Amino acid sequence: MTLGVDDFNGRIRPYRPELLAHCYRMLASIHDAEDAVQETFLRAWRGYGTFEGRSSIRTWLYRIATNSCLRALENRGRRALPAGLGGPCADPAAHLAEWPELPWMEPIPDTLLGGHLGAAADPLATVTRRHSVRLAFIAALQHLAPRQRAVLVLRDVLAFSAADVAAMLETTPAAVNSLLQRARSQIAHARPTETDVQELSPGRERDLLDRFVSAMHAHDIPGLVAVLTEDAVYEMPPFPSWFRGAEVIGRMVDAQSPAEGPGDHLLVPTAANGQPAFGLYMPDEDGVHRAFNLQVLTLAPTGISHVVAFFDARLFSRFGLPETAVPDRG
Repeated sequence: MTLGVDDFNGRIRPYRPELLAHCYRMLASIHDAEDAVQETFLRAWRGYGTFEGRSSIRTWLYRIATNSCLRALENRGRRALPAGLGGPCADPAAHLAEWPELPWMEPIPDTLLGGHLGAAADPLATVTRRHSVRLAFIAALQHLAPRQRAVLVLRDVLAFSAADVAAMLETTPAAVNSLLQRARSQIAHARPTETDVQELSPGRERDLLDRFVSAMHAHDIPGLVAVLTEDAVYEMPPFPSWFRGAEVIGRMVDAQSPAEGPGDHLLVPTAANGQPAFGLYMPDEDGVHRAFNLQVLTLAPTGISHVVAFFDARLFSRFGLPETAVPDRG
């Protein structure tokens, strides 16, 4: 029986957060993912009147969204983080050249993913959802060819059947299983171990974040080094240079940051990719703290293992962060 379009919003809109997460996994860009979701909803609106219900609405929407992403990926190179382009920089004080022309990965605000990252009846499902949008996992996905990426996400993250995925991609279950096998093999080499970081207790997580914020606000380089893991990684797109090791990172921040002393670094908390994040503000010549970069942190039991500082001013408004911030003098 053909369905009408009058209940479109009520039946379709609730899927927006999870469709956005899906498109983000495929495209590694908040801007591209939102465009793909918009196209998905437009195509769904046009086709809703003839939707015959042979599959669930959710499966139908994922078919539209996946193919929208595959079209967007045609003739387009993968998005990357600096660590995916080469080895670490050996000189913490080296000149940092920008590569703005490279299609860098972007973080996504947890607020846009809404209930998709919220508590589920099964606590394991909540952890799985959060880990499926972590920066390290998204970066690993970008090493896969688009159709392999789609199959891996649809099968291993979203748990669609091989038959459902075959219908979405207009192929056979055997072809889907072949693509999945190759995708799993390739991502095993590309996927960093940090994607399997264990969950920390709220107390341990708060302790690490408090120590990080205190060290940054005080411009305390030894304190910063102490809260990092020994083999921590620090990346700064669109700068291709990246750094490994707590001591090296400490020397890099000391040499490269325009901060001159305590109070120059100002951090405002937010959340990205199911991970803690901060908007970093630095004072201008008039002493006004202005948006500088957005930092996404990966936490491990022994400290902060990864910091990705995104130098993209557009992200602040997307994260609901102001352009300027005032230090807490209390």
